[in-house]
Amino acid sequence: MPRRHPLLPRPGLYAITDGPRPDLVEAAASALRGGAVMLQYRDKTADSLRRRAEAQALSLLCENYDALLVINDDVELALACGARAVHLGEDDGAIAAARARLGADALIGVSCYDDLERARTLAAAGADYLAFGAFFPSPTKPKARRAKLELLRDSAALGLPRVAIGGIRADNAAPLIAAGADYLAVISDVFGAADIAAAARRFQPLFSSFRNESA
Repeated sequence: MPRRHPLLPRPGLYAITDGPRPDLVEAAASALRGGAVMLQYRDKTADSLRRRAEAQALSLLCENYDALLVINDDVELALACGARAVHLGEDDGAIAAARARLGADALIGVSCYDDLERARTLAAAGADYLAFGAFFPSPTKPKARRAKLELLRDSAALGLPRVAIGGIRADNAAPLIAAGADYLAVISDVFGAADIAAAARRFQPLFSSFRNESA
């Protein structure tokens, strides 16, 4: 069994916001209402005041839905809004530095891309989950490195929950879960949908079906 941080919810949809949008909080609420178990606030702009206000609003929203809010890339923003989890990419600093700022009980997830050796190094450094991808062509990151399905199986030995990301849709996600993905990180297929709650709702049965088949 993977080593699981106590803040991690059950396996399921990990919805990632799609940058500045006027209806961000409403859209996030729809994703959570549709069953997302984690929500990542991802905004690469430099508008610090808006980002802080949005992060604080999402923090309250996730509390109401008993979901985990993860802040992308920004340890100081996580600290400012009271979020207990942060996701670090390749250029976002060390796990030890983030934990020193956020506390020993913080959850720190990391991007491992298509690199099992990177995953091994970050697992040893104290990561709480390992994210791999892109598994499919990604509208958000069209030039993202592509990962093979075998990476999810090969990384099982590291003993941490695994997140799959990159071009994931409800109709292509089942093989990722079968290969060992605990969470499906999705941007476009949720937040690009006309009915966000309905789009999110399509993912949880995939996890339930796989658990039933594996029982």
